Amino acid sequence: MIWVLVFLLIALGGLVMVVSYAVWLWHKASDLFSELEMLGVRAEELGDLLAQIQVPALDARS
Repeated sequence: MIWVLVFLLIALGGLVMVVSYAVWLWHKASDLFSELEMLGVRAEELGDLLAQIQVPALDARS
């Protein structure tokens, strides 16, 4: 009968580990999506800055 309790405790410990890992993974994924969103914002800013660049026309006489 004691072996049933041992296996139940092992199973419970495993369940706690799986839930803990899932929460940790969720936080890491949330951080990743936040960084990707910031990367999109920075790409938009770069696009705006590049749109402001005015390239002078080449003179054929030079």
